[in-house]
Formats: sequence, structure tokens, C-alpha cells
Amino acid sequence: MSIEVNQLTKLYGYQKALNKVDFQAKPGQILGFLGPNGAGKSTTMKIATGYILPDEGDVLIKGVSVIKHPKVVSRMIGYLPEHNPLYLEMYIPEFLTLIGGLYQLSGKVLRKQIPKVMEQCGLMPERTKKIGQLSKGYRQRVGLAKTLVHDPEIIILDEPTTGLDPNQLVEIRSLIKQISSEKTLVLSTHIMQEVEAICEKVVIIHKGKIVAQDLLGNLKSNRGQFALVLQTEEPLNKEWFGHLNVAGLKQSSPNRITLVTSQPKELRKQLLHVINTKELSLVELKQEAQDLETIFHQLTQN
Repeated sequence: MSIEVNQLTKLYGYQKALNKVDFQAKPGQILGFLGPNGAGKSTTMKIATGYILPDEGDVLIKGVSVIKHPKVVSRMIGYLPEHNPLYLEMYIPEFLTLIGGLYQLSGKVLRKQIPKVMEQCGLMPERTKKIGQLSKGYRQRVGLAKTLVHDPEIIILDEPTTGLDPNQLVEIRSLIKQISSEKTLVLSTHIMQEVEAICEKVVIIHKGKIVAQDLLGNLKSNRGQFALVLQTEEPLNKEWFGHLNVAGLKQSSPNRITLVTSQPKELRKQLLHVINTKELSLVELKQEAQDLETIFHQLTQN
């Protein structure tokens, strides 16, 4: 494994931000590190990149301890934090030259690497602009170029698409997929669509604990749960379904509700009883494969 997170525990005063967190990531795989705000994602990423120390546990990057050898590990990792730190008054090549110098790149190596990562991240058309003149999407591209300038084997991205418009989202996701073909990539996010679009493996953290980790396909198919979608012409009241034995309930619109159960046949009968009792006009009652959002809600609602 390129990344091994072993029994990470982190305390902030009396609050346990991380509680024996374990997971692994391998080369050529995009791992989606998923959790609600405040679940411990950024804390884990900061420990993995050597920004802060854990109270217990360790992270191994290609077998090298982050705690024992932070400088060695830092050269192996490209890290884009949630709040992308950039020098807005600098031109893109100027900024990347600065970052390359921090990784002790110089001379022909640096002069060759800067246009390479600019081309890779689609920055060449904007190369004569100051970073402050760039759109949010292009600033994220500069952040990605910054993570690649020293050619690291491990890429860690913390909420890389926050605040982007739909077109920018597509562009950045495509770029992330291109980067991952030759790297080990961990993507920390709370956006389900992000994970479903580009991730192969998913790790879900909640209140500092890992509550699920598996390949995305396995996670969606192996939980023994089914989603029933009910739509009526009249608005639905969630309280009408409170007595049903379901694992999850989500109302996506006034007239549409999704219920998760391990016994879909029995739940269908119960839903038809509610429809008859409330004299509702049925539009649709269908069974769907669980999406990641439903699974996430089940695992993190308490």
C-alpha cells in the first residue's frame, strides 16, 4: 500500500477528534474519504501530511513513518488543503517556481517541470495572468499544479471542488482522474456526487470513527438494504411513515419520499396501506438500488 493509516487518535482538549482511524490506499486508485463536516477528515489529512501530530497511531507513506521522518515524507506527498493558499500578486510560473524551490528543485529540472505541470493542469492559456486575476476554477488548477510540481507519488486533496460552478466541477474532476492514473490519490470530501463520479474506494468517517470502507460497488451492493421510492400527487407527511421499521427515510420533494429497508416486500404492503388510509393518488412506487447518499445518511445520521 502507498498510504497506511494506522490507529490514528487525536484529542483536542477532552474532545476526541479521531478514534483509532485505520484505512489504506493503493497506487492508481482514487480513494474517497467521506464524512460530514467536523467528522475528522481534515484532521486526518493534516496528520497524513505531517502538518500536525497524532496523540496515538501513525501514517506510513510507502512504508515511511510520517512521525519519524516528516521531511522525507513531505517530498513524497502533494497536498492541496481545503483553503487553497496562493499568492495572488504572483504570476503562475513565478508562483510554481517558488514552490519548486521549496522542494529544492532548480535549474533545468525546474524549468522543465513548470511548463509540464501547467500543461497538465490546463493553465497555459492563462500563463501571463496574475493568480488574483483568475477565476475560482483556474485558481484550483493552480493549486493542483502546486501539488504536482515536485512530481510526488501521493496526492491528497481536501475538498478540492468547494465553490466551483457545474462546468468547473466537470473540468476539475476530469483533471483529478487524469492525475490519478499514475499516482495514489486521496480525495477528502462531503459531496456524495463527487465520490460517485470519480472514486473507486470509499472510506466513511463519522465522529472520528471509520464507519465503513470498501470498494464503491461493494458498498452499494453488499449492505442487504433496498430503497423504495414513493411518489403521490398529494404532498406527503414524513410522520405518516414514522411507525414503519425502516433503516432510513429521505424526502426529496413534498410528493416524493425514499425509504430504506431490508424487507422490501413487507414495506410495499405497509406503504400501500398508508396510501389507502390517507386516500392518496399513487404516481409511482418502485424499488431502486441504494445510492451513496442514502448509505451515507444511514451511517452518519446519529
